[in-house]
Amino acid sequence: MSGTIIRVESPLAEEAVESLRAGDVVRISGVLYTARDAAHKRIVEALDAGQAPPFELSGQIVYYVGPTPARPGEAIGSAGPTTSCRMDSYAPKLLEAGLKGMIGKGNRAPVVVEAMKKYRAVYFAAVGGAGALISKSIKSCEIIAYEDLGAEAVRKLIVEDFPAIVVNDVLGGDIYETGRKKYQRL
Repeated sequence: MSGTIIRVESPLAEEAVESLRAGDVVRISGVLYTARDAAHKRIVEALDAGQAPPFELSGQIVYYVGPTPARPGEAIGSAGPTTSCRMDSYAPKLLEAGLKGMIGKGNRAPVVVEAMKKYRAVYFAAVGGAGALISKSIKSCEIIAYEDLGAEAVRKLIVEDFPAIVVNDVLGGDIYETGRKKYQRL
């Protein structure tokens, strides 16, 4: 991990995705969409039925979060990441449909890592427990689908300098794996 911060715009351009490497510290500005497992299930069901998802997946980043309600004058409440493995069964289908980035916490299943390599996408980690701090980078929040899911509804976020670290890159790099090996005892 270098000390250099890489600025990334979302939706992600192919060149940006290809240039990111596991361990890169990034600040994301632009559009993020929120979705957790219940929303992922509905999106995949729509894709399987030949229907359009609730937002254009091509080039987009999905943030795995169920934010708390906003306080008066704020765009969103606490918005910390949720554990990503709950979306692992759905992620390959979304990557195939054009999704280019995912933000969450924790490891991804090998099938997801392979899909990221195949469909040229990246996985970012946001710091768990830092939801109040992360929310300061979210400038607007609008529910766009599945309002009945409450905190798990799909939201469109406009973010500025959203802090994240690249965990998995298009080459199969994995900062969690690299980190474990670095400190592993023989």
